[in-house]
Amino acid sequence: MVLIIAEAGVNHNGSVKMAKELIDAASSAGADVVKFQTFKASSLVTNYASKATYQQTNTDPLESQLNMLKSLELSEDDHYSLIDYCQSKGIVFLSTAFDLLSIDFLRKTHPVFWKIPSGEITNLPYLRSIGSFNMPVLLSTGMCTLGDIETAINILENAGTSRSNITVLHCTTEYPAPFDEVNLNSIPAIAKAFGTSVGYSDHTTGISVPIAAVALGATVIEKHLTLNRSLPGPDHKASLEPSEFAAMVDGIRSVVSSLGDGIKRPTSSETKNLIIARKSIVAATPIKVGDRFTSSNLTTKRPGSGISPIYWDSLLGKSSTRDYMPDDLIYWL
Repeated sequence: MVLIIAEAGVNHNGSVKMAKELIDAASSAGADVVKFQTFKASSLVTNYASKATYQQTNTDPLESQLNMLKSLELSEDDHYSLIDYCQSKGIVFLSTAFDLLSIDFLRKTHPVFWKIPSGEITNLPYLRSIGSFNMPVLLSTGMCTLGDIETAINILENAGTSRSNITVLHCTTEYPAPFDEVNLNSIPAIAKAFGTSVGYSDHTTGISVPIAAVALGATVIEKHLTLNRSLPGPDHKASLEPSEFAAMVDGIRSVVSSLGDGIKRPTSSETKNLIIARKSIVAATPIKVGDRFTSSNLTTKRPGSGISPIYWDSLLGKSSTRDYMPDDLIYWL
């Protein structure tokens, strides 16, 4: 099974009503989890922190990152309202904490697991706090080297989280991420390097890359969801609209179903086609009792209900024990 997370993030634009509509869309699309972001802007950034280029492009370039984030905060009451709404819709609520106070608050909501965003992977106090809970952790690794990942995993383990509880999410931190910088082959490389489950947090446009990630072994897929890419806000333009998200979910479920167990053998549906598609050794010309089988009086044709052509060499030179007309199946005796 692949866990699919609809990253609502801050695409609610500060509106609980819109946040609930995102939950509806995530649930209808077939996502397992809908994820938001929990932060106090003043605890997250300084008043002189600049915006990322994509944030400047998608929002007022004169607005500070601090003021932008203040407009996107959800209150504690908002969180509880959304948690209750998720329960009514049968989808798991998740939120990423971006500061220590938010970790403390979210712990009170009894999350089923924790998501560590790429920007916090070098935040030692933050990692220690989450690591002390020994709960399932999704560790996003945008902008990381294998050394960065190893350091973060060691911090989580030393704080009390077992490695078996850690899923590393490959990620490219750009919105949207260029296809030639995605490097999906990092997924099996990370799994081999650290012996953890590996997922993928996607920021590309479209749905092809996350589906391909599943084929490479990703067990978790996270993708931004928006009600409309034309809405104002930093992340909408790098998000999927509801119908697109549903198509991605369908594609992922199909890939998971198609992966199988890796043992090459005829499947139940194709076994019935074996006789039809394969060939048998048949007479090419009339053959009399006592004639020797040769490459001139034998050929191969469908159906495959007689002697398989794989035994061609074994049959050549043997004497026929009966008469055959052209197209008759040849028998051993």
